Amino acid sequence: MQLSDIKKAHFVGVGGIGMSALARLFVQEGKEVSGSDRTPSDITSALMQEGVHFFDAQIASNITDNIDVVVYTEAMPYDHEELVQARALGITMLNYFDALGMVANEYYLIAVAGSHGKTTTTAMLIDIFEEAGLDPSAIVGSLRSKTKSNYRAGKSNYFIVEACEYKRDFLSLTPDVLIITNIEHEHVDYYKNLGEVQQAFRELAQQVREGGVVIMNFSGNNIAPILEGLTVSILDYGKYFNPLRMLTMPGVHNQLNAAAAVAAAIFAGISLTHADTALAHFTGTWRRFEYKGDRNGAKIYDDYGHHPTEIKATLAGARELYPDREITIVFQSHTYSRTQTLFTDFVDALSDADHVMVLPIYAAREINESGVSHTKLVQALKEKNKDATAFDTFDAVVKVLIPTFSERDVVIVMGAGDITEVAQMLIV
Repeated sequence: MQLSDIKKAHFVGVGGIGMSALARLFVQEGKEVSGSDRTPSDITSALMQEGVHFFDAQIASNITDNIDVVVYTEAMPYDHEELVQARALGITMLNYFDALGMVANEYYLIAVAGSHGKTTTTAMLIDIFEEAGLDPSAIVGSLRSKTKSNYRAGKSNYFIVEACEYKRDFLSLTPDVLIITNIEHEHVDYYKNLGEVQQAFRELAQQVREGGVVIMNFSGNNIAPILEGLTVSILDYGKYFNPLRMLTMPGVHNQLNAAAAVAAAIFAGISLTHADTALAHFTGTWRRFEYKGDRNGAKIYDDYGHHPTEIKATLAGARELYPDREITIVFQSHTYSRTQTLFTDFVDALSDADHVMVLPIYAAREINESGVSHTKLVQALKEKNKDATAFDTFDAVVKVLIPTFSERDVVIVMGAGDITEVAQMLIV
């Protein structure tokens, strides 16, 4: 199937960050688009304003025989009502990345992959291409601060996408340029060990088209198995690392993200002047150390970090920005399997904050088989003499926090689940 074959598309789980971006692309291409999600949100409201017919109940009757393709997220179970109905009607069904590949592989494709930093790097690269006047199309796994959107409709042959490794989904892509920001053992519910993660990234690197390039940090950990024997060009983005580069976002990790984006820009023929100008004005993305506001002098930030490496990097950046303030992290771990497998690393990372407040683990797609819990995280932190407290509800942590706020405080609300609601509760 090609995009030109489609007149009407339906998205199951359209409120997701990737799905909503793809739905926007289909609307821009003149397709009739509908979608469903159990949880109406600002994203689904925006989609409705942009022309998407939205269903807030995910039921079989949403699927009609005049739909050409049903796009779904892998979070949907096989027996989901809409998917069952689509199969019964013989409608073509594509998961998100298959649908993305169907569209993006027709372009000169720049894919940004990696265990951490791919959202920020993707957004940086979009800004650089805009600054250079190259007018790319793009899909990013967050909302860009400057546009409040996760999709950019361009008129050139460039397409920039964020490529997620979960369940090897990024193998639907055949990029011309592949950035791999870094590699660690992540998505532990799918990948049994680091070797499996490396193998997936290697397979993606082997799919880079002739004349293309793989961009990595040669001094980074865990990359040797990916680079070995590749027939395309290989570029070290470490050569473009500049700790004095002007960025609005703190932290060495963001300087590394910027270096990766600059490397891809240079390969595309963009001048370093254009790249650095764009980066100096880069305003970030939704939930990536996103400043939400002040409350009684306290600075409130919202962050998507849900891996120990991300937590440590964000806290280090916060220390750089606020060396004389006390940092409180309000944390919600994401999935039981990740929390259990990386438990010691989580305790170590959270210990970098002055005060730690931990909420119940966001289960997502999982059942708790290990018995890991937020209270066990707190117990382990206390054993390291850290100021840590467990809370069972959002209201409880907000009620305790707000009366303590002063100009000495920085509060980072962190996690990949619904904890973002806490950040909003703290500023209103």
